[in-house]
Amino acid sequence: MPTKTNTSKKGKEKSSERKGMPSSQLMKLFEDELKDIYWAEKALTKALPKMAKNATSPELVEALENHLAETEQQVGKLEQVFELIDKKAVAKKCEAMAGLIKEGEEIMKDTEKGPQRDAGIISASQKVEHYEIASYGTLRTFAQTLGLDEAAEILAEILEEEKNADSILTEVAVSAVNVEAMEEEEAEEE
Repeated sequence: MPTKTNTSKKGKEKSSERKGMPSSQLMKLFEDELKDIYWAEKALTKALPKMAKNATSPELVEALENHLAETEQQVGKLEQVFELIDKKAVAKKCEAMAGLIKEGEEIMKDTEKGPQRDAGIISASQKVEHYEIASYGTLRTFAQTLGLDEAAEILAEILEEEKNADSILTEVAVSAVNVEAMEEEEAEEE
């Protein structure tokens, strides 16, 4: 009489890994975090034009418009990552990004158009960038751990774009906007 082979959970994981798809709690977390940042990037495609419209510094407007174009491309790159893991690109509301966008909207509402608002827009934008940097760094590491090399490369590319966007915002703030905001405040005090 033939004996039945016992298929353990570990055996199933190994066979799914051979097919190219790891099956684990880390994979589930990776997928959840991917849905989260996908929502965040899509929300930014709506928020960035509002920020650019409210900015007065030509350098800031240009930085925001360039980042909008990059963000739209990042949405497509995230859709590629979903394809690589054989999942449909689905967004899950990112409460952190929703809060950061709301904070940016409040700053724009509570300040007059000009250098102070521009400084506030940069502040809000950099908080967004730092959240994205943390998210993409984590996602890249998860992908590497899961052996999803192509996904890890795409996520590393987006991570570098986010770091670059943050550097550009710092340059705009330091080279013009913060000084103008301070001078505007000093002029009001006189």
